[in-house]
Amino acid sequence: MNNCEWAASLTALAIAIAKDKTDSEIIFLSRLFAQLSTSLSLLGTANPCEIKEEEEEM
Repeated sequence: MNNCEWAASLTALAIAIAKDKTDSEIIFLSRLFAQLSTSLSLLGTANPCEIKEEEEEM
């Protein structure tokens, strides 16, 4: 998929998730997914599990 297709797919997914939700539920979900994104980015940069395993091998 190209960037435009990814953007359109994610927009469609967001609309589907938000359907029949209250404003409060949508805000909660946006914060939940933002935290998930941050956590995954951090793990992708420096996975603490891998770092610990490397230190134990030394």
